[in-house]
Amino acid sequence: MRIAQVEWQTLLVLIATYVVWALATTFVFGWNPVAGTVLTGLAITQFSSLQHEALHGHPFRSKLVNEVLVMPALTLTVPYGRFRDTHLAHHHDPILTDPYDDPESNFFDPAVWVCVPRALQFLFRLNNTLLGRMVLGPWIGNATWLWGEAKLFRANAPGVRRDWALHGLGLVPVVAWLWVALMPFWAYLLAAWIGHGLLKIRTFLEHRAHETASARTVVVEDRGPLALLFLNNNYHSVHHIHPGAPWYQLPKLYAAKRNDFLASNDGYAYRNYAQIFREYLLRAKDPLPHPLYSPAPLYSPATPLPTAPMVQPLDSR
Repeated sequence: MRIAQVEWQTLLVLIATYVVWALATTFVFGWNPVAGTVLTGLAITQFSSLQHEALHGHPFRSKLVNEVLVMPALTLTVPYGRFRDTHLAHHHDPILTDPYDDPESNFFDPAVWVCVPRALQFLFRLNNTLLGRMVLGPWIGNATWLWGEAKLFRANAPGVRRDWALHGLGLVPVVAWLWVALMPFWAYLLAAWIGHGLLKIRTFLEHRAHETASARTVVVEDRGPLALLFLNNNYHSVHHIHPGAPWYQLPKLYAAKRNDFLASNDGYAYRNYAQIFREYLLRAKDPLPHPLYSPAPLYSPATPLPTAPMVQPLDSR
């Protein structure tokens, strides 16, 4: 493999993430359990961002090499293969935010929403604020994700059993490491919750309901710590237009044609994550029933309801 074919920026971040994860679960946790748990959560978030890079063809041109590099199941609940397949399906822009066709949609079919029990509606409304998404989102997202995966597994949907089997193999090195590390399993579960919750900051408003497909995807003009943690995927509109571009090129691509990108997504942009926290920490940005969904099939309370896809536990993908 030629040196020029290696994206060293991505590879170095991957190596650093594994090192931080290993140190956080051992020496740092032994020194300070709180610091070790938080640092492990940060490493899990960074690792998920790197898995996202891998499924888009980075840091090597070899798909197999990329997938082997990110196969360890640091995130615990999402098989890499399932993340890859659902996320690539999400990249078909005409279906963005569709309650059924977009695997990463946060919206309900309006006809389904009115039949959801009020207690669950209340829970989903809490989850529809940024604070709720960070705190409750990992639990709600994982519950809906695993329920859907269980149905696909039972139905022997193509590739699902294979990807979960590979995920089991990916759990082996993680469990083996934790068996001898200073961090107990309960603390790692807490770290995974932190990691998943941090990812919800990025996915919270990544997409909106809009009649024009290109206007459904956001740009957050942030270059701070969260942008690094998300590997610049906050430039999400740029990523959807240039899905093969590595993370370190996205800010330059955006800066070179900022006006064009903002015209394409109809000005759906925020200055930074501080603005998003100020506006939406305790307030919903979008309604839960899709405001533009049509046609909506009719259901009665006695009719079994199809499961509207909820947010994935990691990326939105």
